[in-house]
Amino acid sequence: MSNSLYDIPLKKIDGSGGSLGDYRGKVLLVVNVASKCGLTPQYEGLEKLYQGKKSQGFEVLGFPANNFKEQEPGSDADIVEFCSMNYGIHFPLFSKISVVGADQHALYSELTASQSDAIGEGPFRERLKGYGIESANTTDVLWNFEKFLISRQGLVVARFAPDVAADDPRLLAALEAQLAKEA
Repeated sequence: MSNSLYDIPLKKIDGSGGSLGDYRGKVLLVVNVASKCGLTPQYEGLEKLYQGKKSQGFEVLGFPANNFKEQEPGSDADIVEFCSMNYGIHFPLFSKISVVGADQHALYSELTASQSDAIGEGPFRERLKGYGIESANTTDVLWNFEKFLISRQGLVVARFAPDVAADDPRLLAALEAQLAKEA
């Protein structure tokens, strides 16, 4: 991730401004989230991982997106209420963005360009095909809850398919390796 990626303007879910630069020197897990998806229970594991590792310089950053079967239809206020009441989410959430398509947010353009292949992608891509869902571009985010791991140095070091949960050994090993490194 270049310094310019740190400078991409973001809007936090409370309406205030920000950027990934606010988290410089930390290990980040950037996740596109949705409230009405079969994978939505992953919020629980993401919060648990965040609580368990935040003291080591780790942040989960949630980016609600309504790109996949309109599974995030609510307003930012609706999303905050849902996440708080149902999952007790404390990790940072950002205003709803687009993660694919012509209106793809600059953050996701950079993330997908930096890491085109997702760990565990093949089986998930095949499952989507079974539902008649195919991505036009193989580097696009496949679905809700795809995850990008960013090092303390600001590099995208891994990408995980949507169904790779927060407690998956592949994700945990990659995270631990990054947490062990100094900024």
